[in-house]
Amino acid sequence: MCGIIGVAGNTEAVSVLLDGLERLEYRGYDSAGVAVVSPDGNLQVKKCKGRLSVLREALSRQEPLSGTIGIGHTRWATHGEPSDVNAHPHVGQNGKIAVVHNGIIENYLEIKQSLIRKGISFVSDTDTEVIVQLLEYYYGKKSDLMDAVYAVLNRIKGAYAMGILCSDFPGQMIAAKKDAPLLIGYGTDGNYIASDVTALLAHTKTVTYMEDDEVAVMTPDQVQIFDRDGCLLEKEKQLIAWDISAAEKGGYAHFMLKEIMEQPEAVWKTISPRLANGEIVLEELAEDADFMRGISRIYLVACGSAYHVGVVGKYVLEKLLHIPAEACLASEFRYSEPVLGESSLVIVISQSGETLDSMAALREAKRKGSRVLSIVNVMGSSIARESDYVLYTWAGPEIAVATTKAYTTQMVLLLMLGLWMARQLNRIQEGEYRKLVGGLEQLPEKIKKVLGNLDLYQKAASRYFNHNSVFYIGRNLDYALGLEGSLKLKEISYIHSESYAAGELKHGTISLIEPGTLVVALASYEPLAEKMLSNIVEVTSRGAEVLAVATEKTEGLVNSQAAEVFVIPAVHPLLQPVLGVIPLQLFAYYIALNRGCDIDKPRNLAKSVTVE
Repeated sequence: MCGIIGVAGNTEAVSVLLDGLERLEYRGYDSAGVAVVSPDGNLQVKKCKGRLSVLREALSRQEPLSGTIGIGHTRWATHGEPSDVNAHPHVGQNGKIAVVHNGIIENYLEIKQSLIRKGISFVSDTDTEVIVQLLEYYYGKKSDLMDAVYAVLNRIKGAYAMGILCSDFPGQMIAAKKDAPLLIGYGTDGNYIASDVTALLAHTKTVTYMEDDEVAVMTPDQVQIFDRDGCLLEKEKQLIAWDISAAEKGGYAHFMLKEIMEQPEAVWKTISPRLANGEIVLEELAEDADFMRGISRIYLVACGSAYHVGVVGKYVLEKLLHIPAEACLASEFRYSEPVLGESSLVIVISQSGETLDSMAALREAKRKGSRVLSIVNVMGSSIARESDYVLYTWAGPEIAVATTKAYTTQMVLLLMLGLWMARQLNRIQEGEYRKLVGGLEQLPEKIKKVLGNLDLYQKAASRYFNHNSVFYIGRNLDYALGLEGSLKLKEISYIHSESYAAGELKHGTISLIEPGTLVVALASYEPLAEKMLSNIVEVTSRGAEVLAVATEKTEGLVNSQAAEVFVIPAVHPLLQPVLGVIPLQLFAYYIALNRGCDIDKPRNLAKSVTVE
């Protein structure tokens, strides 16, 4: 949700912090701030409401903050409105300690009231201020900073990733982590902490992922990591393969457009390492093929766009495997008493691998004896580490809040998983298997073809951007596709948009259709295209204006009823959503562009949701 960067280095910290925050701003942009401690123990803080540019401007108007040890933060507000005083870093009443924090402290009110009774004054509405005030209180009692840190961690409940500075220890920075992402970077000019590897790529590609309940003490020359009992740990270092250019716009106006255009390459990177001699090879699962043969039920658990991948997966896996599959919202999963056990497979889908609701669902599944397979993009992420099996999409960093290439690569990987399992279970005929594998290999080129006519989507967007309410309708896989298309439109353009199963129109929704209503009708799932035509006629006869998505085979069916048709190449019906989503992504992008919206950083949203 929020972005954290910290440096214990040998050069001035502020420029490093601002550069890191710029790469993290997609995680939160309600406010931003930095804290630097000078060698003589002067704790200096500057923070501002608004985008990072506001903080940069404020810093340029004052004396530079001098010091080589510092922490920075971009905020996505949860407790307390966006304001200067609610921005991070927060400083204790005595001015000795500064803290940046990502997560939520669930018992903050109880602790806050206790500290107020002890005479401590609070200046913000945040839960984070409780951490720093409690830390200063314990530090005053114990006279040992690490003892005070552990006392705080034992007292607070909830999720946290935090960076800590203390003016009495100007040469060090402390970090702590539980249920929120935080990693350590090892550089030649110092050591770093960050909530996302993209903040560190300019300085190092060698990292360690902190585990829950770990505490790190860092200087420019040394990193020490301790467990919850204060025992020193030996941690494995990992090399990040991403290049810094992957986290830059590369000449595009927005990260979202860049990431849409990267989809042919991203899909190929997902497919090619898992194809050998015409066979799908999932080495991650090969040793447990026997378990896969005994699965009686599959749950697909995710949030947001990843949940829409799960809805696609439900249709695909049931068709291929003849095993009951259920798409579940992660935020509801553990509260619905799911029927879990040793023969259940829970597939958790998450771009970041840090989504807190999905993490909680994963732990619930494992607690009840089910095995968990995760589909994630970020290597070493919490969900990946805690899963029994993990399949990485290898899509590269995705910076825009609205997901595009992560969605398509998740979908492709889930399709490959379904095909691999169908092969293991002998549930698919050889000819059908070959058609699908061949179709997978052709996807990157067909995606390029869809991306080859951007003018089509720009012109359509210029016609429809002033609509205030849009409906998406589809059947089967097209219904799943409509869910994602509708979400893309609403999250970046702020247009009210809803997606419905087309067969449900007459059960209430059609009462909302009136002359001029825009309906995006998805008719790309060829087995049900004729039934979709009937639904399109239903809405056009009531005055709706229809924009259709069709294949080269279904275009003629809908042409007479639609004002505009986006045509995608013909492909096996089970692969259709991979191509079908791309016109919807581009349509949403150009609608938002016409409306003057902040496409990469839509209001009230952040890339990684690490609170429940």
